[in-house]
Amino acid sequence: MPDTIRLLSTLALKGAVADLAGQYAAAGGVRIDADFAPTLALLDRIRRGEGADILILTQEGLAELAREGSVAAASCVDLARSYVGIAVKEGALHPDIASEAGLRATLLAARSVAYSRIGASGIFFARLIEGLGIAAEINARATIIPSGFTAERLVTDEADLAVQQISELKQVAGIEVVGPIPRELQTPAVFSAGRMTASEKVEQAGRLLRYLASDEVAPVLRESGLEP
Repeated sequence: MPDTIRLLSTLALKGAVADLAGQYAAAGGVRIDADFAPTLALLDRIRRGEGADILILTQEGLAELAREGSVAAASCVDLARSYVGIAVKEGALHPDIASEAGLRATLLAARSVAYSRIGASGIFFARLIEGLGIAAEINARATIIPSGFTAERLVTDEADLAVQQISELKQVAGIEVVGPIPRELQTPAVFSAGRMTASEKVEQAGRLLRYLASDEVAPVLRESGLEP
């Protein structure tokens, strides 16, 4: 459709894009037809031939597609950074995650920790617990999901703790975000947007990319748990 932009985005931006899409269309922009999945899943879909006008991925993922020629490198803009956090079920005691020692003890004390298999946060967490020397203990009773929102496993009582990007944790009702994993233990993920080279909507995509990277959307990004 000529008045619609097809956008594929990582789950971390789902809340922000959902809020911004209506505002953008109401202000005279095009309608945004958005679909959301983990970056690795989106990379696979794109490489299998799926098309879109704009992609929002991790900075590294988007750069890979730019090198491969699927994304116009000159169009790429950084949108936000995100930290991995921990959540508990609403009303549950907030455990100590303020230090490496506190985090380690909290993870070991949990009945089960939910994390994703292919998301950026899941890959980070798998490396983190390996580095902390507790991977075997945590994985023996972990709730590892293939994709989606880990905090949903808190609501169903399958896990005591959920690990994911804070912006993804905040998408689930009935949970509370405890806070970020200590920042000295993690490097923030940077999420970027770019236009696919096969898109015929160069002008419309360019306007939307400028809007997404503008100061105007910064409050929405912050509200969703991201840092512009």
